[in-house]
Amino acid sequence: MAQPASGPAKGPCSTPSEMTAGTEAAKEAPAVDCHPVDEKLHPSRLVPAALQHIAAMYAGVVTPPLIIGQACGLDTVAQTRLIAAGLLIAGLATILQTLGVKGFVGNRLPFVNAASSAGIAPILAIAETNAKGEQLPAIYGAVMVAGVFCLVVGPFFGKLLRFFPPLVTGVVITLIGVTLMPVPVKWAQGGDDTDPAFGDMKYLALAAFTLVVILLFQRFGRGFLRQVALLAGMFIGTLAAIPFGMADFTSVQSAPLAALPTPFASGAPTFQPAAILSLCIVMLVLMTESAAGMLALGEICERETDGRTITRGLRTDGIATLVGPVFGGFPTSAFAQNVGVVSLTRVRSRYVVAVAGGALIVLGAFPVLGAVVNVVPMPVLGGAGIVLFGSIAVSGIRTLSEAGLDDSSNIILVAVSLGAGIIPLAAPTFYAEFPAWAQTVLGSGISAGALVAVSLNLFFHHLGTRGPSAAALKSS
Repeated sequence: MAQPASGPAKGPCSTPSEMTAGTEAAKEAPAVDCHPVDEKLHPSRLVPAALQHIAAMYAGVVTPPLIIGQACGLDTVAQTRLIAAGLLIAGLATILQTLGVKGFVGNRLPFVNAASSAGIAPILAIAETNAKGEQLPAIYGAVMVAGVFCLVVGPFFGKLLRFFPPLVTGVVITLIGVTLMPVPVKWAQGGDDTDPAFGDMKYLALAAFTLVVILLFQRFGRGFLRQVALLAGMFIGTLAAIPFGMADFTSVQSAPLAALPTPFASGAPTFQPAAILSLCIVMLVLMTESAAGMLALGEICERETDGRTITRGLRTDGIATLVGPVFGGFPTSAFAQNVGVVSLTRVRSRYVVAVAGGALIVLGAFPVLGAVVNVVPMPVLGGAGIVLFGSIAVSGIRTLSEAGLDDSSNIILVAVSLGAGIIPLAAPTFYAEFPAWAQTVLGSGISAGALVAVSLNLFFHHLGTRGPSAAALKSS
C-alpha cells in the first residue's frame, strides 16, 4: 500500500510564475506546497495532459454502447444517443471521482471512471434471452440493481478481497478478452451476418489495413503518437474507406447538434432475477478491478490509499452504475489504461483528469460529435477491436503469471475455470436445455468462469483450513 509522499514528492499547487508571470507579485508571492495529486497546473501543461487521457480512454468509453447497441438492433439515431449517454456518464463519474466530496464520495485521485468492457458479455447474454424492444429495459434494470449492490457491499469490500485474489481476477479478465473476440471478428467481416456481402474480401482487407496501421504507429511512434495508435488506426482506416463508399455519414447528418439524454428513452427498466444475478457477479469483478486500480495509482502517485479511500471510490462506481441507466449508461468502473497514462507521463494532478472528464461531458452533450463514431466502418472497428480486446486478455494473462501457478491446485483452478468460461464460446447451444435463468448466468463465459473460479478458490484455499493456504498466499 502506498505511503504518504514526503520530500521531493511535494510540489507547488500553482507556482507564482504561472499565476502572475512577469509581475512583481510573482517575485513576492510564496509558493503553496501541496502533494502533486493536488497540483493545479498551468493551462499550457494541463490541456495537453488532459488530451492524452482522452485519447487513451475514448475508444474504450464508446466500445460498450457501440457493441450493445448493435446487439439490440438500434437504429442510427438510437445508437448515437447511446454513445452520447456513455460519454456524458463517463465525464460526470470521472469528475465526481477526481474532485469528490471529502469524506463521502470520490477517491480524489487522477482516476478515470467509465462503462467497463467487462459488462459487455453478460449484457449480450441478457439481450439474447429477451425479445427486441425488451432488451434494454431488462439490461438497465439489472445494471441499476448492480449499482445498489455496489453501494451496499462497497464499505465491506476490503473483507471480501481475499475471495478475489489475482488468481480469480486473472481468470475473469482473461475471459473478458477471449469471450469478446468474436465481436471484432464479426465486425471485420462487415458486421451484418445477414448481408450477402458478409465476409467479403474488401471488408477483410480494410480490417487488415487498419490493424497494420495500428501496429506501425505502435512500432515507430513515440510518446503521444504511440498512445493514440488505436485512434490513429481508426481514423486512417476510415479515410481509406471513403473512396470505396464504405463510410456512412448519415449518422452525423441526422444527429442533433446539442441535446441531453432523455431519461428512460428505451422504456422503464424491468427486473429479471437471472439478469440481476449475472450483473451482480460482474459488479464484484469490477469492484476488484477498481480497488486494484486505486492501490496501483496510490503507489504511482505516492499517496496513501487506505480502506476509506477505496470505499469512497467504490461509492462513486455504485452511484454512476445506479444513475447511469436512467440516461443510457452501463456498469461503471476504473479505466486501467489511464492508470498507465499517469505512470508513463508522471503527471499526477487529479485536475488534469477532471478536465478530461469535463471534455467527455461536452462530447456527450453534443451528439453530433458522438455520431462521428458511427462513421467508422465496421471492418475498421474490427481491426481495432482485435487489438483492444486482445490487450484485455493479455492483462489477465499478466495477472495470472503473478498468481502462483507453480502450485498444482492453482493450475487446476485456472484450467477448470477457463474451460467453464470458454464453453459458451466453443458451443453456443451447450446450455440450450437449461432453464432461462441458468442460460443467462452460464451463457456468459465471464459469469460462468467467475463462479467456478470463486468456488474453487474457496474449495482449495479456504474451506477446512484455519487460515489461507500457502498456495492462496502465493496467489494473492
